[in-house]
Amino acid sequence: MPRNVEIKARVEDAADTRRRAAALADGIAEVLVQEDVFLEAPRGRWKLRTFDDGTGELIAYRRPDRDEPAVSEYRIDPVPDSARMRAVLELACGVRAVVRKRRELFRAGRTRIHLDRVDALGDFLELEVVLRADESEADGTAEARFLMERLGVEPAALVAAAYVDLLEEDAR
Repeated sequence: MPRNVEIKARVEDAADTRRRAAALADGIAEVLVQEDVFLEAPRGRWKLRTFDDGTGELIAYRRPDRDEPAVSEYRIDPVPDSARMRAVLELACGVRAVVRKRRELFRAGRTRIHLDRVDALGDFLELEVVLRADESEADGTAEARFLMERLGVEPAALVAAAYVDLLEEDAR
């Protein structure tokens, strides 16, 4: 199963973070508008991600909720018609919550840098350092920490929870 080392952090100055990410990136950012429909799952998290063109991805992942770099195991499968898939999944599983965001995706080597504006939550930065099958968590963590420093991410800005958890927490 693919793995990466991830962090999520709140962003106070999106323009500064964007400038720093662009300086590290291998090219220009890709802008994505995404809707993540989180489904009830017995373990880990499960979501249907929909793109503007009606396609999507079914994503299952397991990641500990830690406010430091953590390994995530994931599986992503393409969905050609996300509306039809959503109808089936809603009927079979039930929807936990829906997260809508605008993502600027920068790539720096093997790391995906996400600058996200999440509806009802604000601005966030995510790093996903993709690990090779034979690579240790420590290697990915070291790279994540290096990039955090270059991006100006302070430890106090790190967030342990997923966007869906933050939305549910705000709703309570």
